[in-house]
Amino acid sequence: MTSRLRRHAITLTLLILASILAATAGAQPPVYLTQWGTPGSGNGQFSQPHGVATDAAGNVYIADTFNHRVQKFTGAGTYLTQWGSNGAGDGQFDLPFGVATDAAGNVHVSDRFNHRIQKFSGSGTYMTQWGSNGSGDAQFNEPIGVATDAVGNLYVADLSNHRVQKFSGTGTYVTQWGSLGTGDGQFDLPTGVARDAAGNVYVVDLPNHRIEKFTSTGTYLTQWGSFGTGDGQLNNPFGVACDAAGNVYVADSFNNRIQKFTGTGTYITQWGSSGSGDGEFNYPTGVATDAAGNVYVADTNNSRIQKFGPDLTPTRFTSWGRLKSLYR
Repeated sequence: MTSRLRRHAITLTLLILASILAATAGAQPPVYLTQWGTPGSGNGQFSQPHGVATDAAGNVYIADTFNHRVQKFTGAGTYLTQWGSNGAGDGQFDLPFGVATDAAGNVHVSDRFNHRIQKFSGSGTYMTQWGSNGSGDAQFNEPIGVATDAVGNLYVADLSNHRVQKFSGTGTYVTQWGSLGTGDGQFDLPTGVARDAAGNVYVVDLPNHRIEKFTSTGTYLTQWGSFGTGDGQLNNPFGVACDAAGNVYVADSFNNRIQKFTGTGTYITQWGSSGSGDGEFNYPTGVATDAAGNVYVADTNNSRIQKFGPDLTPTRFTSWGRLKSLYR
């Protein structure tokens, strides 16, 4: 074999090796990084937190549900501020469940038993609200999950109305979809909602143990999941989030784990088991990602937040240059 052909053969081998290594790395679950929170009502403590969201600066917002407030932290878990108290006035809550940020840094909160959405600045200044109890357009019956898109629209999982409603960022009603049932595009208690960079909307259908995917206008695209404990199966899932690559993370609540899928529902990996140790969960509900690929989980019954991130531990094959050097 000539030296030129030998170089081509080595290059092809390296490309195949790199592809295999990349695929293997992509299938690995994120590693445990840190956690914060203990049961209580003090700064940085929680009482069954549910919703979690991040902003462009890497801050983390938590719907501290049974403390009737929102708490804000750095990405490392340092407490920054909080707002809210129990009540029905502006800026008060009756079990806040979902939280979502928009590109401007505003924070949208689903105020479950006040049947409304409230909007705040990133520091907690009250801005506006909309919604009332009912089944008409822009009314709610226990709003739970919330998500925003690139232009500021808000998607709300309207739990007991078995639907998703879409609004502008100021609360103007846009459209809705869903009805009670088990068919395509129907829901039996939608809890979580998330949006990917392409504008697709993912909805957690809790008692149907599945994820449904729609366009931003509500056209049904696909679904996945069934009841069980196997890979890709779900047991009363609650929250959902997307990352920049379009992967979908599901809080598989009764299975005490997080599962990761492609945007079309192909199973990728999972992590977690029942318990209170690092990386263990007791009914995880909220899940969110940040721009660095970290995953934040509201570990509800442990009253804490856990953070996971990519495994950056160096391996023997860490770069193209290193791969080439092994074949010289």
